[in-house]
Amino acid sequence: MAINPYLKLYCMLFVGAAIAGCSEKPVVKADYGIIPLPKTIVANSENSFIIKDGTTIVFPENNPGMQRNAEFLASYLKEQTGLKLKTKAGEPRDGAICLTLDLQNDNTEAYSLKSDKNRITIAGTSEAGVFYGIQALRKSAGVAEDSQIEIPAAEINDAPRFAYRGMHLDVARHFFTIDEVKTYIDMLALHNINRFHWHLSDDQGWRIEIKKYPKLTSVGSKRAETVVGMWNSGVYDGTPYGGFYTQEEAKEIVNYATERYITVIPEIDLPGHMQAAITAYPELGCTGGPYEVWETWGVSDQVLCAGNDSTLQFIKDVLAEIIEIFPSEYIHIGGDECPKTEWEKCPKCQARIKALGLTSDSKHTKEQRLQSFVINTAEQFVNSKGRKIIGWTEIMEGGLSPNATLMSWIGESGGIEAAQMHHDVIMTPMDYMYFNFYQAKDTEKEPLAIGGYVPMEKVYGFEPVPEVLNEEERTYIKGVQANLWTEYIQTFPLIQYMALPRMAALAEVQWCDPSQKNYQDFLKRLPRLTALYKHLGWTYAKHVLPEEAAAEPDSIRKALR
Repeated sequence: MAINPYLKLYCMLFVGAAIAGCSEKPVVKADYGIIPLPKTIVANSENSFIIKDGTTIVFPENNPGMQRNAEFLASYLKEQTGLKLKTKAGEPRDGAICLTLDLQNDNTEAYSLKSDKNRITIAGTSEAGVFYGIQALRKSAGVAEDSQIEIPAAEINDAPRFAYRGMHLDVARHFFTIDEVKTYIDMLALHNINRFHWHLSDDQGWRIEIKKYPKLTSVGSKRAETVVGMWNSGVYDGTPYGGFYTQEEAKEIVNYATERYITVIPEIDLPGHMQAAITAYPELGCTGGPYEVWETWGVSDQVLCAGNDSTLQFIKDVLAEIIEIFPSEYIHIGGDECPKTEWEKCPKCQARIKALGLTSDSKHTKEQRLQSFVINTAEQFVNSKGRKIIGWTEIMEGGLSPNATLMSWIGESGGIEAAQMHHDVIMTPMDYMYFNFYQAKDTEKEPLAIGGYVPMEKVYGFEPVPEVLNEEERTYIKGVQANLWTEYIQTFPLIQYMALPRMAALAEVQWCDPSQKNYQDFLKRLPRLTALYKHLGWTYAKHVLPEEAAAEPDSIRKALR
């Protein structure tokens, strides 16, 4: 019997569609060459585990943190691959990705990742450790849209070198929205960074609501205009600028970061960098004003009056509300770049110096010792609330407060001196760790920056523990941080451009032992991470990478304005 050709074609299409409908998604093999590089990766000869639609992520019962971890992993893999995974409380079992807390390790952020043909197990010493194991699996999977993921049989054991792994963001010079700050936190999480240093006040704007002093935001958060180009250009844009976070918004950021095992460290910079505050409350300054929220960059001579009792009460009141918002162990009190010119001629400040019996010597002036008095006042209050202060290098002026942690930014010498005095130190020297510095030599083709030159290779080559320290003194180097000041960074895409991919180099400085580090190997692993940046829609500096084509400078400037 002859077959109707149309019927034959229909049957062929039907069968083809049925086969296509039953066919599985393509399989893409994961790669453990990730950033930061794990301590040990041991492959074995067993068959791989395939992550596919419907694969279950199992987590311990009655543990909200582990449930959230499972949900993070499911969302990450869906974003990167399109796979829809399930999450379920229960005991580890075959056929699943199993999250557990049974790893034995002295490091509270350690994890292991074991994969064979039957299951993947991510074990941690804590929920945070499991989260870093999840980041390892996420980065190993990479970007593989509409694909299943083959996870090679292997065992990874990993833990960070430093407990404090920080990244800073200045929102005082330029303000960024809640959603942008959350994206910044997502960037930190991808790079295993666990401290977010949030610079909330400066001469150019006060960015956090303080209920006892409402004019800090109603007045101090707004400047009439902003300098155009370099700080000394003399040209201004004529456009009012402002913005601040309510206390509830700040708590929202704290919660968002905490869920990702990131501690938010707030900074209220004092006694200098306070022109926005004394514009709102002129009685806090030495001259009584009038002042204005500063419209240019640099360091203002107008600082808090250290001879005024109401200034000391202001400091305590502000810090009291900051402590209520932020549960971090550290409260950053700045202490940097405080000119003493007004104190030298202020009758109240000189009376305070006399009353305290402060004198100048070959090491410190009496005004520097007055700054130490202010810092000590802040420290005693913060300590009374069960917290600790951290401050920039200049808190050493006049003598370092008894329990203070130093953030060494003017080179490494301050950190070395503090460690030798048995003070905890976070290393963040500007020559290596200032991401607002240029990252390419041809600055004419770069967005305007403050100056300096910190290419990715220099970031990667930084060794945070100075050789000059002895074995005991080295234990006081608690971590590493990079800083991003925003005088010349007006938009969030430019924030990302200046941070990425330098943040990847920072991640290996913070996480990896020096013996593991190899810049050429790092460059080979970097494209897997930058592909994830691109997939997530993050802006990054492609042209600094040897394996990627240079971006057109005009297009960079246009996109980042």
